[in-house]
Amino acid sequence: MAQCKLCNDKAPDISKALGVCLACIREKPQQALEIAEGAHRQSRIEFGLPPLPPDDPDGVRCNLCVNSCKIGKNRIGYCGLRQNQGGRLAGVSASRANLSWYHDPLPTNCVADRVCAGGTGAGYPDYAHRQGAESGYKNLAVFFQACSFNCLFCQNWHFKSDSISSPTRSVRDLLKNVDSTTSCICYFGGDPSPQLPYAINASRAARDKHKKDILRICWETNGSMNPKLLNRMMELAVSSGGCVKFDLKAWDDNLHTALTGVQNQRTLDNFARAAAHVDRRPCPPPLVASSLLVPGYIDAAEVAAIARFIADLDPDIPYSLLAFHPQFYMSDLPLTPKHLANQCLTAAREAGLKNVRIGNYHLLV
Repeated sequence: MAQCKLCNDKAPDISKALGVCLACIREKPQQALEIAEGAHRQSRIEFGLPPLPPDDPDGVRCNLCVNSCKIGKNRIGYCGLRQNQGGRLAGVSASRANLSWYHDPLPTNCVADRVCAGGTGAGYPDYAHRQGAESGYKNLAVFFQACSFNCLFCQNWHFKSDSISSPTRSVRDLLKNVDSTTSCICYFGGDPSPQLPYAINASRAARDKHKKDILRICWETNGSMNPKLLNRMMELAVSSGGCVKFDLKAWDDNLHTALTGVQNQRTLDNFARAAAHVDRRPCPPPLVASSLLVPGYIDAAEVAAIARFIADLDPDIPYSLLAFHPQFYMSDLPLTPKHLANQCLTAAREAGLKNVRIGNYHLLV
């Protein structure tokens, strides 16, 4: 049982690594964020990553994501991949990226499975091979080994060990794995944001090569990318029958910063920008949202605020509430309790959303 370093309260749903409780983050944000920043610094130094987004006055600017790093000579950006080599950005590009991939038989367990073409046949025959789940087809799941956030509860944190040292792979390498039974490509991670030029380039090349085939382009993201890149993502998703899945981690900016190390305004702005595309192709939905129910930190009030934001944009946008599994620096927290998940489900519906569900239900206790 951890103790909050500000109010001294003890509870099983206070993260020892983070060191502060939800009430203090909301009521004493300045003090709470000072403590949280220390936790983020420690977690990044352990993996050889910059503790904060670099802002060298003589550095080179990277504009791929919200961090807008200004990288000093022979230094790396917050993501761990972008480098300043002789006054020019290097490390990853539109032609090479730090990533891995695997084939995932459809239907799969992605957040959008309950509404997407691969899981339901929505959009048949334009975007799905059959009415119903696309059994016999597969998703090319592309994992980007870098991230623009620093979530202390990261479910895929192992990529941090490889983000700098792993060899890069070419677009051609990736395209070799797209065949006649590949009906969708999904980019996740980490997060696609630091390597979006590659993902966009690869997606266009794959679609050009398979013009007569159904090949949906999908993304799972924290939404921190440059807005111009988001527009290109949405164009690919809408035209191919795919979708963009935003992970809305918190509504309160102080809470979001405490949990992820980064503010959330860019994510919210980008989600609103993406929502403007929904009417272009409502079936299957091109935009999906989710939130991870981190015990002790993401409560019904937080979910209600997120849900109101989504509902004001379009009440039909699908929203999934995901059960938490202890990972990374928050491995001391419990699993999401059923009563919390049900409270959040009710709150999201009462906020005006029409398409809400609890995901990973088997993890609830």
